[in-house]
Amino acid sequence: MPGPPRSVDGLLDVLHAAVDAVADVLGDLDDWGLAGTRPGQHRSDLRADAVAVDLFVGAGLGVLSEESGRHHPERPVTVVVDPLDGSTNAHRGIPWFASSVCAVDADGPLAAVVLDLPRRHRYVASRGGGARRDGTPIRPSAVTAAADAVVGLSGLPPRHLGWSQFRALGAAALDLCAVADGTIDAFVDCSVDAHGSWDYLGGLLVCHEAGAVVADAHGRDLVALDHAARRTPLAAATPDLLDELTARRNQA
Repeated sequence: MPGPPRSVDGLLDVLHAAVDAVADVLGDLDDWGLAGTRPGQHRSDLRADAVAVDLFVGAGLGVLSEESGRHHPERPVTVVVDPLDGSTNAHRGIPWFASSVCAVDADGPLAAVVLDLPRRHRYVASRGGGARRDGTPIRPSAVTAAADAVVGLSGLPPRHLGWSQFRALGAAALDLCAVADGTIDAFVDCSVDAHGSWDYLGGLLVCHEAGAVVADAHGRDLVALDHAARRTPLAAATPDLLDELTARRNQA
């Protein structure tokens, strides 16, 4: 069995190959419906997962996948995989879904690729290397106050959180990338610990490298390689905006 890629560029090559393989295999899929395996799991999820996991394991990498769990946890680099983030959107023909992969080493997220499958926009980030969309560097907006912000939501908010406008888009990986490139100004998870690390780690690294900020609503470490772990991520263009939205979300 080969060892993992020795460079970040080599690792990114493997991540790119995986999301491209997912795009290819989904392009041949006729039935995107529920698989009848576990609640919320679609045939598209399983098809995408199989091709991505095989590629990563063959490249000497560990895997943590939403769909199939942990593979080779002893390996020094683990790829956290959401092979199809937004599978309900995909099934219903709503063009907001992605394949998200993020390589994690002992120091945290190292490299990530998030492929917007309907539009084929490709978000790429590496630790200390910046973030790009389709090869062009990206930056978040400069919005600092909720009253001026367009906010992406997941889950039902307990009340109006002071935003200018909101959107509920349905794919956290792309929602976070939309914060990173300034399409929206923030993302607020209003559910209770509903997101696994595969939902947000790719977008988290894209945000960090673009200059946006991401945190758990309750101050926990977002890098969790336990398949059962769940978190409540929020992201914003600026620290002031993140602090305000977090406080408003958590207000009793």
